[in-house]
Amino acid sequence: MSGNVVHLHKDTDPPAEPSAVTRLTVVPDPPTAPPVPLWVRSGRAIKTAATHDTTKTTARTIARHSLYVAGGARIVARRAWDGRTAARYERYMRTAEAAGNFEAAAEWEERGQRYREARHRRRMDLLHSPVDAAKGAAVTTGMGIGGLVLLGIAMAVATKDATDVVTPLMAVIKFINLMLTIVRVVWGPAITIGPFLALLALWAVGSKQQAAPQWALPANVRNGEGEPITPSIVVKALRDLGVPTLRKAIQEMGDAGASMLSPIVIAGCGVEVDVTLPSGVSTPEVQTKRRKLAENLGRHEHEVFITIPQAARTVRLWIADSGALDEPIGPSPLVTDETLTADYTEGKAPWGQDLRGDAAALSVYQRHLLITGLSNQGKTAALRSLALWLALDRSVEFWLGDLKGAGDWNMFDGLATRLIQGPTDEHVIQVTEMVEDAVEEMNRRLQAPPGTEFPPLIVIVDEAQVAFMCPVKDEDKRPYGGSSSTSRYFMAARKIHNQGRAVNVLLFQGTQDPTDQNLPKLVREGAHTRASLALGTESQARMALGDKAVDGGAAPNLLRPGLDKGTLVVASDGIEIPKGQSSITVRTHYISTDDAKVIAQRAKALRDGITTLHVIERGADRDPLADIASVLGNAARVRTKDVLSRLAALNADAYGGWSFLDLTRVLDGTGAEPYKSDGVMVISRDRLARALANRDGDSSASTS
Repeated sequence: MSGNVVHLHKDTDPPAEPSAVTRLTVVPDPPTAPPVPLWVRSGRAIKTAATHDTTKTTARTIARHSLYVAGGARIVARRAWDGRTAARYERYMRTAEAAGNFEAAAEWEERGQRYREARHRRRMDLLHSPVDAAKGAAVTTGMGIGGLVLLGIAMAVATKDATDVVTPLMAVIKFINLMLTIVRVVWGPAITIGPFLALLALWAVGSKQQAAPQWALPANVRNGEGEPITPSIVVKALRDLGVPTLRKAIQEMGDAGASMLSPIVIAGCGVEVDVTLPSGVSTPEVQTKRRKLAENLGRHEHEVFITIPQAARTVRLWIADSGALDEPIGPSPLVTDETLTADYTEGKAPWGQDLRGDAAALSVYQRHLLITGLSNQGKTAALRSLALWLALDRSVEFWLGDLKGAGDWNMFDGLATRLIQGPTDEHVIQVTEMVEDAVEEMNRRLQAPPGTEFPPLIVIVDEAQVAFMCPVKDEDKRPYGGSSSTSRYFMAARKIHNQGRAVNVLLFQGTQDPTDQNLPKLVREGAHTRASLALGTESQARMALGDKAVDGGAAPNLLRPGLDKGTLVVASDGIEIPKGQSSITVRTHYISTDDAKVIAQRAKALRDGITTLHVIERGADRDPLADIASVLGNAARVRTKDVLSRLAALNADAYGGWSFLDLTRVLDGTGAEPYKSDGVMVISRDRLARALANRDGDSSASTS
């Protein structure tokens, strides 16, 4: 019973006898698993060893260095073949023919023919060379022996020893014998070591050219991340793009596709190269494979930009240095240069840098603007930086509506004539009425005498999608939002787009996530400058920038949300775009809210003082004197034409049609009549304050 357990216990069944029965129960050991055969354990150990990372690395290293030798031999053999035959000229000729350059093909054919003629002459010379060599050797040997004998005779005469006649000749013989002895000693080791030296030379050639399959190369070389861009890397990336026609054409080219490339030039934080595609390969076939091309180049997708230059069948590749686009650009000149001013007509706003690292400046002169993108990508910051630059031109007037209401535009309080901030339907109504007032101002300017100059009026609506999607209707059942012919905001924006630029009434809009519902087609196509931050889909990119820009390579949908904040794809004639391209990518300067407040203070110092209206008042009885005093603000005196424009902004119904005569009529007899100062008609704040005080005093006296 060895190996078993014996338990003593009482029977649980009722005993047959009165006394309990104690029994012995034998419990067998639990069954154990059968021992694993030795061959199974050995197989598992072999499998573990074979699949271990160290084993794989070792095997890859051995294979790589072995294949370096084979690759080096192939390279050396090809170089030798090219050097001894006309194969090089044949390749160049085929490449020129494939590219359609028949003049170059004829030139290479002529060069190849000259090479063959020279080679034929050399071979014919070899037929006569043995006889010539024998004759030359005989003459040289005879002259050499004769010279040695003459030297020996001279020595014998000098030493008076006849044996010196053969001394020079014997010295030469002994030297030859020494050389033969050295050769006999060295020959054996040289024969042994020579093959190893040859293999080492082939290995050096192969390792330098990385002449091994991708799977055998080191991890850093296989990834290629950060590897400098060379013509061979670009050609291989194109060859492996998965376009059969392109791959076949490259393989048939004698120079392996090198003639497709323009010189690779440094362009900012990357390089740029133009690729002339072979016949039968279209540019969209390369554009649609941007991610694969980037991976073949050892870059991330956002580090490769494909555009279409003016030349036919050509794509332009801009390839960033690895990680360079993740580095921030410098601060805005608006922040660093406190003396910077703006010029609406002739100047350009310092907006940021293009991908080449050059300054990207935008002209806003008579150009409506639309900036769109996903939420929290830097849209407001990009739009605000343009407005801050414009604010440094004292002639520019701002009407501003922020339908987010988060305080991003607070610094324009005291700088903008109108500032409406808030996300509610009531704010949408006020912003819509503000844009409609801009339409009335535009119509007034359009009806002015020819040659009249008008100061720029910039109407800014941030988060414009809130206005387009507002469901509220007015008392006449006209919707404020939407895109129908009865939509108030839509129609006002369309009217400004149609004729506003002619009289310097411009509409700047910022909106999120463009769709046909929150950004109607007619409105987005009315903007002269269209810019887009990161978007989700190509269809949104087409809505934001238009088909022409997207077909030309613009791809804001390929920007990385959250990582490419402030990076805009811009389509506009107001910014310098490389010739042949339809858009440019700009990394905008970020101006923080604190810096924006400082810039706004500088802009306010250039002006006489502006009273900002936060609510548009309509339909109430007006007090003209009080309203004139309110629009004068803190300035000691204000030009009459500025007073008229501010009154119209305060209440277009009451003052929109006022002229200088109306203003003079109201002020006549008050002691605050307009007067001339520095050649222009102005109104004095102090005089008007005394007139109001006198009027209020007279009213109180009459009441009492």
